[in-house]
Amino acid sequence: MKSASATIFDEAYYQRFYFDKKTSVVDPEHIARLGAFVCSYLQYLRVPVHRVLDVGCGIGLWRDVVARHFPDASYQGVEFSDYLCERYGWERGSVVDYQASKPFDLVICQGVLPYLSPPDLKQALHNLGRLSRGALYVEAVAREDYERDIIDDELTDPRMFRHRAALYRRGLAEHFTELGGGVWLSRQADLPLFALECVGGP
Repeated sequence: MKSASATIFDEAYYQRFYFDKKTSVVDPEHIARLGAFVCSYLQYLRVPVHRVLDVGCGIGLWRDVVARHFPDASYQGVEFSDYLCERYGWERGSVVDYQASKPFDLVICQGVLPYLSPPDLKQALHNLGRLSRGALYVEAVAREDYERDIIDDELTDPRMFRHRAALYRRGLAEHFTELGGGVWLSRQADLPLFALECVGGP
């Protein structure tokens, strides 16, 4: 199977998953709580955050979160959807091959990776390693989440791949240390971590 094409991320898709309160999978209050956790954890670890990349930024809910916690940081929204780029002015790009002149201090990749086929996913995980020199936040449902019956099938897009969690972890471990909660720290970041702050040890 191929990765999801750009054509599915049209106005109808965002009406269904973002704008209609009855079927939306996006909760601004959830993003505010999540963002407070991620940003506060990075502040605790003393990760300097001046440049932020939100790849697959959707309607830009993370932009206000970043502005609240890192008011001096720049925010770069990148989207695969032509519809959203036209509506919100995001830069057009894909996590698979997006390139920047220099890496970012924080990269956010929420709800994007499950739409990728295994070959594209492998490339995207490697690309995230190039894009971040500091921290990475990743959210992606895994096959285990379906097997444990914690996914609402009525609200979840059936076109997503059900990759194993280990596939994500293997791809990210080359470039990052897992800190838990979806937060990863680049191996380029020269920051001391306690053994129990790292999933599986340093």
